[in-house]
Amino acid sequence: MSENIENSKKMVERELQFYSKSSRVSYYDIVLDRGEGALLYDVDGNEYIDLLASASATNTGHCHPKVVKAIQEQADMLVHYTPAYIWHTPEVELAEKLAKLAPGDSPKKVAFGNSGSDANDAVIKFARAYTGRPYIISFIGSYHGSTYGSMSLSAISLGMRRKMGPLLPGIYHVPYPNIYQEGIYEMSEEEQVEHFFKPIEEMFKYYVPVKETAAFVLEPIAGDLGIVPAPKLFWKKLHEFCQEHGILFAIDEVNQGLGRTGKMWSIDHYDIEPDIMVVGKSIASGMPLSAIIAKAEIMDSLSAPAHLFTTAGNPICCAASLATLEVIEEEHLAERSEKLGKNARERFEAMKEKYNFIGFIHGAGLNMGVTIIDPETKQKDQMSALKIVTRAFQKGVCVITIAESVIRFQPPLVITEEQLDKALNVLDECMQELLDGKLSDDLISGERGW
Repeated sequence: MSENIENSKKMVERELQFYSKSSRVSYYDIVLDRGEGALLYDVDGNEYIDLLASASATNTGHCHPKVVKAIQEQADMLVHYTPAYIWHTPEVELAEKLAKLAPGDSPKKVAFGNSGSDANDAVIKFARAYTGRPYIISFIGSYHGSTYGSMSLSAISLGMRRKMGPLLPGIYHVPYPNIYQEGIYEMSEEEQVEHFFKPIEEMFKYYVPVKETAAFVLEPIAGDLGIVPAPKLFWKKLHEFCQEHGILFAIDEVNQGLGRTGKMWSIDHYDIEPDIMVVGKSIASGMPLSAIIAKAEIMDSLSAPAHLFTTAGNPICCAASLATLEVIEEEHLAERSEKLGKNARERFEAMKEKYNFIGFIHGAGLNMGVTIIDPETKQKDQMSALKIVTRAFQKGVCVITIAESVIRFQPPLVITEEQLDKALNVLDECMQELLDGKLSDDLISGERGW
């Protein structure tokens, strides 16, 4: 499918002279020309089925007509005026829409930003302001962004920390409740919760005063850790602990929200009303927009100019977001994600029966991670995972790895059943080729993947 990528290669070579290597995780040397629904087309005319959705930033698919129309119409009316000084119609409507769409019955307020990173910075600001406490707790394996505040919350890659310290003080990390590990998966849920809650108890016993802790910041389903859901009882116990000790329960829905998991928000799987929630990526179908949505009294703890940006809440981005939310609701994309996700999981489970290098399958909806392991050692096998996704790409399926050897499965929620079936067939074929020893190490050139 992608044997001819001459134009792409020339453009990549040209761009690499001018683009910082810090800003891209390399997988495939192609340059995209256009996209439609769940399909991508490169400058050489090759077609790809997209299983990445621009890192879950295009849940409504590429160039959805309703979103495109909203962008075009708003561009004719007002390209930009900063809400930092003057209101505009799309911003007013979107703030109300998001406040009402957030989980729980408590009154909510909203502040806009440009990316999930600055929205997670806002969590630190508002949590400290509201509680009057300095310490923030996050999780090992979390990814919250690349600004100094959000990267201080993150703990997923040393590439986000080398040569850049010291990072923001007062932030501590505990292990994410990842049950998909040998020896832990076999435990009962109660045993799993006890296992992962022990480091939290020890932290508060020995080096972090619980009464000086402002918030826990967490992904209900950890995206870059491998799309890993935590046990229900764990978040329930942590939420109750937070309520008991006056600690805010703040969630990151940037990757996992907006229908991705089969529900509107990933926290909906746990029946918990968070104190603070951040959204980004698919909130405007990939346009630069983010938001922090929190209980009104928390948002009222700061006044201007504590958290504002000149281009945040841009009229075009807000119009795109309003259209995006309409598409998610009108086309029942959360329900569609749940339905097609069940079908996809059945296919992956069938592959697991055939291929002894598939370890765990985890996630919800059209939102899964498939861990590739060495069958003998049971350890993650990064090279084999890269071979599978690289071969799939050659066959016209755009898919990548995360967390060393986890195949990242996050197609646009508008993907057709035919496209989904075709993409899964390709992955099956590539796994068979790996099993048959047909995928050599030469398939992977240079530094690839995380």
